Amino acid sequence: MTGANRGLGRAFTVAALAVGDTVVATARDPRSMSDLAEERLTVLPLDVRDREQVFATVAKAFDVTGRIEVLVNNAGYGLVGALEELTETQIRDQMDTNFYGALWVSQAALPHLRAQGSGHIVQISTVGAVGSLPLFSMYNASKWALEGFSASLADELRPFGIKVTLAQMGGFDTDWAKSSMKFAEAVPAYSAAREAILGMPDYPDLSALPSTEEASTEPAAEGEWVEAAPELAAVGLLALVAEPHPPLRKIIGPGAHQMVTMALDARRQDYLADPEFSWPS
Repeated sequence: MTGANRGLGRAFTVAALAVGDTVVATARDPRSMSDLAEERLTVLPLDVRDREQVFATVAKAFDVTGRIEVLVNNAGYGLVGALEELTETQIRDQMDTNFYGALWVSQAALPHLRAQGSGHIVQISTVGAVGSLPLFSMYNASKWALEGFSASLADELRPFGIKVTLAQMGGFDTDWAKSSMKFAEAVPAYSAAREAILGMPDYPDLSALPSTEEASTEPAAEGEWVEAAPELAAVGLLALVAEPHPPLRKIIGPGAHQMVTMALDARRQDYLADPEFSWPS
């Protein structure tokens, strides 16, 4: 489990331990998990942006446990800002964490999973990987990219007995919308968009809050957040990994199914404007 120190990552770690599982959890600062004193828990330091460190940490995780049946890529954060407002550094860091981080961890684990002939990679995605939302372009892009490579990966790994699932999360009350969110520097021209989406003309000042590496929630509608306890998300994830034949895509969370329906219907309407296109029945 990457990004295990807060929010969904921590909730899933606690839930997995509660049912008797052995867990290897990673966080940039392992001291943030020092309160979880549990014999079946190993906490390793990891910055998922560092490919070399990722490969070394994944190898150590397999050495510690002997085999890993479920790999959860959870590390990530939300970046909010109109495209015009975002800096190159902000854009690259968003992709390095949310997209490349999951890619490096998946890539590092593959030889081990193939060798054991089993495994389940769970990519923590979002309903924002199905649709889109103004001011969330780079967050959406990072998750769309995650889903793109993961769908192909699922086909590549199926012959080896390894499963891949995209957990498309809805709204959960985690640090993603708080200390795990980063904001652009506001351009006045986009104040109306901020008001519509965030309910405020400017971005909030979160400079006093500590940063973290974890993401697992998504706006349920423009200007409205529907949040549930991350423990409920952990229940959904435990049920997912217990399925003998898990799906490639699994929607989890309040409001998530409705958002996916709306996003797919909007895409359907776009395609139906083409007289040569027939939507499959």
